[in-house]
Amino acid sequence: MSLFEFLMQPGIFDMVLNIGAIVLKIAVVIAVAMFHVAYATYFERKVIGHMQVRMGPMEVGPHGLLQPVADMLKLFFKEDIIPANADKPVFYLAPVISLTAALSSLAVIPFFDGFVIADINVGLLFILAVSSVGTYGIILAGWSSDSKYSFLGGLRSSAQVISYEVAMGLSLVGVIMMAGSLNLTEIVRAQEAYPTGMYAVPQILGFFVFVVAAFAETNRAPFDLPEAENELVAGYFVEYSGMRFALFYAAEYIGMMIMGSLAVTCFLGGWTVPHFVTQALPLLDRVPGIVWFLVKLYFTIFFYYWIRATLPRFRYDQLMGLGWKLLIPLALLNILITGIIKVTVH
Repeated sequence: MSLFEFLMQPGIFDMVLNIGAIVLKIAVVIAVAMFHVAYATYFERKVIGHMQVRMGPMEVGPHGLLQPVADMLKLFFKEDIIPANADKPVFYLAPVISLTAALSSLAVIPFFDGFVIADINVGLLFILAVSSVGTYGIILAGWSSDSKYSFLGGLRSSAQVISYEVAMGLSLVGVIMMAGSLNLTEIVRAQEAYPTGMYAVPQILGFFVFVVAAFAETNRAPFDLPEAENELVAGYFVEYSGMRFALFYAAEYIGMMIMGSLAVTCFLGGWTVPHFVTQALPLLDRVPGIVWFLVKLYFTIFFYYWIRATLPRFRYDQLMGLGWKLLIPLALLNILITGIIKVTVH
């Protein structure tokens, strides 16, 4: 039997088709995600520039639109410097761990109805688990660089993620209780059937805790203590250059997109629009779901930029105190309130 005849057998052919469809989905999602990473850096510089009465990038291409391309070429050809006393295998592996963990989380996010790489029953738990793995890349980068600044950045990151991942996980328990599922597609459909069309209204406490924890989880201002330029120069990746530095940078921005997508999926209705909106404006019902998803995602990314341009960095004791003394109690209170309402109403 030839290879072609073997592949043409009914069961084998269907399996090959399924694998091909999954590979195509993965390629499309990664390509679109990396394109968004490139231009997220551009829009961040533009948005913060205008907020600070500056123009932002203007020289490379019209209005600086080719600046991400120039940055990518610069990083690609830049010399890859490795500290003499670094633990080289770990030093090489750390940025790959961070980027791989970030990209893996994209597998379970439903971008619109029917488009998800892996529609698993524990999608929410999968994202929380994989985001924890990404922290190992930061810790290993700080330890393997043989630099006090890098090491302190890695230690800060480990403590920060432990603190805020607890709060983030608890903030999502209310959503799980209301939807009755850990499957992200089912959570979106449960919101579509809900009167408000989204859980951000009944889960306002959980939504607040999630948003604050998402900033800390992605090491973004005002919780960018692991990087802290004025204290640690650049923190855990201070010894990285060239493409290895770019991998950390890409992982950070993909992490922002993951947290934004999780907020959209669990609290803002995903690709759906509330029924009272489409009843008032029937034309909106014809807009594709992916457009609504991206509009909501872009708003969450803009919110990241807005906060960075507005708030100063917290002190480290303030950061830890906020996580353990405020966010975790609020998340537990939200679970209690949700449970009481669910029992009494139903």
